[in-house]
This record gives sequence, structure tokens and C-alpha cells, in this order.
Amino acid sequence: MRNLLAPCLAELIGVFFLTFVGGGAICVNELLPAEQKIGLIGIALAHGLALSIGVSASMNVSGGHLNPAVTITMWVYGQMDTAKTLYYIIFQLLGGLLAGALLALVFGWSEALTQAGLGTPHVALHNHFAVHGWQEYFMAIALEIILTALLVASIFGTAIDPRAPKIGGFGIGLTVMADILVGGPLTGAAMNPARALGTGLWEAALKRGMGALSDHFVYWVGPIIGAILAGGIYINYILPEEKR
Repeated sequence: MRNLLAPCLAELIGVFFLTFVGGGAICVNELLPAEQKIGLIGIALAHGLALSIGVSASMNVSGGHLNPAVTITMWVYGQMDTAKTLYYIIFQLLGGLLAGALLALVFGWSEALTQAGLGTPHVALHNHFAVHGWQEYFMAIALEIILTALLVASIFGTAIDPRAPKIGGFGIGLTVMADILVGGPLTGAAMNPARALGTGLWEAALKRGMGALSDHFVYWVGPIIGAILAGGIYINYILPEEKR
């Protein structure tokens, strides 16, 4: 465990940064007067910048996963052993939960809880389409699969592939920003179970009901499937043969 302490802490801090800044931006947007709201573009920018910096800062320590779906993908394709995978996921979830706790402490008394759920992503396709029940969840999972697949493709293309341009995590952060601009109003565009759980668990605790987590499975199923699919395509068909 001692050899894993540094990378695990890097993953914790990176996910904390993403969750606190991303969720915090949503909370602040809820509290601002109408003429000062940052809106979808501002929220997407906050997530993108936070992830760009978090990945860049942790890349040389832990690989800059900052996402259980990414870590699981690396394990599926033999890039990580089981013990390291479990430690990474535990610390990623802890990072999200610690950030959610701080957001709950700061914003839990305000409209940011009642209206924005502390920045927790939720399925909201029924607000825009005539879908309900299993149809809405099916569409939400499909959307999270697509968004996460694009994210993981950018991770391989800009950080893992030895031919990648030396741009740190900024290509990854820009992908998250673009994904949120598309999927934010529909599913929250989490693409990351740790980000969704980090605020979701505290939202459920403060609202004293598990209804806040009723759609949380979407943010595990969709991102994990999307990440594994994108990782498999990149490793088998795009990555240089000597690196597979």
C-alpha cells in the first residue's frame, strides 16, 4: 500500500478538485441573480478547466484517471492489477465524497440544495422529450455511453498513445466541456461515477431520502460501458501495435 499512497492521493485530490469546482459552479449559478448566472457554458467551462488541471497535475503520479470508469477500463485491458484498481476506485470515490461534504457544508442551507441538488447530475430527458420510465433510463444510459466513449477516446489520443501531442490534460478537459454542452441539460453529462456519487450521496442525506439516488445507476452503467468500448477500439485498432 505504501507504494500506492502517492498515486491514490493524487487520484483523490484530482476527483475532489473536479467535484468541488464542477458541483460548486452549479451551486453558485443557482444562487446568482438572473443577470449574473454563468449558465451551461460557464458550468461546462468549470468542469473542463478543473479536469484539465487535475489530469495534468496527476498524470505523472497516477496516470490521471480521476474516474472509476477509466480505471476499470485499464483493468479490463490488463493495464492495471486488481488490487491497484480497487485502491484507485476507493480513493476516487473518497475524493468525490469529501468534495460533496464540503459543498453540503457551504451550500446545504440554500437553494443550491433544493433546486440544484448540490450540483448532482440527474436524468432529465423527460423535460425535453416524451419519454418516461425505462425509455428515459435507456436513453440516458445510451447518452452517457456515447459521451464517455468520446472522453476515453480523447484520453487515449492525448495522454496514453505515445504519438500524443504534449498538451497535458487539456484535450481531456476540453472534451468534458464539449460533452457537457451536449448532455448537460439531459443527463448532467457526468461520465464519471465518482463525480455523480460525490454530491449525490450528500444530496440524499440532506434531503433525508434515497430518491436523490434513484437514477444513480445510470452513472455507473453508462460510463463503464462507454469507457470499455472506446478503450477496446483504441487499443485494438488505433494504438501502435508494439504498445498493445
